[in-house]
Amino acid sequence: MPYTVVFEAAHKCIPYLDQCNNRMDMVALPICQITLKASKPNEKPYPKELVTIGDHIKKKRLDLNLTQNDVAKQIGVKEESVYNWENNRSKPKVYLLPKIIKFLGYVPFKHTNLTFGDKIKSFRREYGLSQRKLAKLWSVDQTTIRDWENGKHFPNKNMRGRITREISFILESKTS
Repeated sequence: MPYTVVFEAAHKCIPYLDQCNNRMDMVALPICQITLKASKPNEKPYPKELVTIGDHIKKKRLDLNLTQNDVAKQIGVKEESVYNWENNRSKPKVYLLPKIIKFLGYVPFKHTNLTFGDKIKSFRREYGLSQRKLAKLWSVDQTTIRDWENGKHFPNKNMRGRITREISFILESKTS
């Protein structure tokens, strides 16, 4: 329903000084009656596109009618963190991603046409692992993980097979 704002006509006497500095009471011009009509603004400012993880969080929060504080409690962070993510001022730390994925109910990262490095990065982010922690699990150097994710280097055939098996096994057991 449109809002209507009406300004009523008004007449006021405004003191006026003529050329001889004599005060004369002069009536101000009447203000016309104005009617403004507008649609009610969207109460929930949904993101136009789901590009960042903050956009996904905001959409889910609004769908569930939750406050930023409610979401912060579920994820285990301060309300300011959720505000900053939703306004794309910062990104969540990697170790928080599993909790965020649980809140969302889905993985907000693209999983189509992934390179080998993208698969490693996606796997690492989904499980909240830093490059350092993943490197320790796979007994390689942290810079090696970084280089694999960026496509600078590729693991040898044996290591590549091991990584593919581990990622597949974990992902299969997750869906079972």
